[in-house]
Amino acid sequence: MAASGTSPHFSQPRGFAIYLHWPFCLAKCPYCDFNSHVRGRIDQDAWRLALLDEIDRANERLGPRNVTSIFFGGGTPSLMPPETVAALLDKIAGCWHMDSQVEITLEANPTSVEAGRFKGYRAGGVNRLSLGVQALNNPDLKRLGREHGVAEAMAALQVARDTFDRCNFDLIYARPDQDVAAWEGELRTALGLGPTHLSLYQLTIEKGTAFDGTVAAADGDLAADLYEATQDLCQGAGLPAYEISNHAVAGQESRHNLAYWRYGEYLGLGPGAHGRLLIDGQRIATSQRTSPENWLGGQRRQTETELSVSERATEMVMMGLRLTEGVNGAAFRAETGLALEQWLAGPALERFVDYALLQWRDGHLTASPEGRQVLNTLMADLLP
Repeated sequence: MAASGTSPHFSQPRGFAIYLHWPFCLAKCPYCDFNSHVRGRIDQDAWRLALLDEIDRANERLGPRNVTSIFFGGGTPSLMPPETVAALLDKIAGCWHMDSQVEITLEANPTSVEAGRFKGYRAGGVNRLSLGVQALNNPDLKRLGREHGVAEAMAALQVARDTFDRCNFDLIYARPDQDVAAWEGELRTALGLGPTHLSLYQLTIEKGTAFDGTVAAADGDLAADLYEATQDLCQGAGLPAYEISNHAVAGQESRHNLAYWRYGEYLGLGPGAHGRLLIDGQRIATSQRTSPENWLGGQRRQTETELSVSERATEMVMMGLRLTEGVNGAAFRAETGLALEQWLAGPALERFVDYALLQWRDGHLTASPEGRQVLNTLMADLLP
């Protein structure tokens, strides 16, 4: 079945996003496989200067860009002094044009010390906060290795709302011993707070984490029931899913994360950060050294790899099918020179369309709600 129509989404520029990674945390959560580290002492001046230097290097390499989003991720970026955040934003603004609607997000943990910094981040230019709440009951927060309790999280959330124009908070579900009724009660509490954006992640047990071998993931049927309950409750509250794990009121979607999922151009700075850049007409994958100490002391912090057409096509499909809007056929052709329906043509695509797991809609290939639930399985058969 061929795609048809022109997507209204393709008329929206994908822009240029910047991700800055702060690799330090107060403690390592037992489920976390991110590039995060606990250190007794951090040379804040050295880290600020190194990140400023990386911005200058990127500017020399890339030239003019229109920055549409900036994201401070980690680790725990709310351990950064507000003065460092302000200095980095000032440097970016001096290197590139800042879009009038630029979204500047900082991830934070809801401990009292960090919440007290929120006003400093806002004064420095941050206009969106993402708060790592993760659970709304104290026993599970303790089990997840979090440093805060429910009362502290609620207080931090109120400070965030009073300080920033836009806020998100994260929750993890499919936790050990959590049934559907318990999760529905917790999610109703979260929705009752009137959020405009929620990130809701199923707990996965990653290799090499403290949970690996000690905690079992939810079985398939329970995971499916939890996922469906999540979709139903959020849809009913006016926060439909726009991506597998992200829900928002219309217009409150994360512009930065959309840059990833729509396969826009993004610069990754800091230990372990990845990027996808367009240089001289080529799509370049970048990756930065993961070790904080090696990154800080290294002259060559980044490696670069030119992506083939097939690699770009694969990445674009894998990212785009996570979105409710799906993969944009016109954008796919512009990126790869290929027609999406021809590149994917085969018995797997026909079968998944016949089973209503995938569908063509307004020039997009989209996964149905049932398809997004088994997306990893679909990808294994779908991609050439």
